[in-house]
Amino acid sequence: MGLALQRGPMELDHAGIATDDATAFVDLYTGLLDCDVAHEEQFDDMQVVFLDLGNAFFEVLEPLGDEGAIARYLDGTGPGIHHLAVETGDVAAALAHARDLGVEVIDDEPRPGAWGHSVAFLHPASTGGVLLEFVEH
Repeated sequence: MGLALQRGPMELDHAGIATDDATAFVDLYTGLLDCDVAHEEQFDDMQVVFLDLGNAFFEVLEPLGDEGAIARYLDGTGPGIHHLAVETGDVAAALAHARDLGVEVIDDEPRPGAWGHSVAFLHPASTGGVLLEFVEH
């Protein structure tokens, strides 16, 4: 078993959801799912809101302007699921394991992410069309 998987299967941490109106999304989903806002911040070029679903989060992503990854995603795809994130105890080891399996990585090294976590992304061309994020708490 690879270094990144030594403690068993990785668990879903969150689903990143792109929207052009985080307030409306949060209002709808907190009522619909009876959940609470766990964390809010402005990170890079976006507003980020985490909704606590008990065993994982929805990470609501709203661009703060017309530039940046989420703005480009919304322009090309529209609102919806942007990425899935799994928790790992060691992002660097998880990246090395992915490379060993021939998976194309977007981030060569872990980088700072929302909530102060260390993160790295895998390219969807290598992961069945899913933008996959490793998150280290």
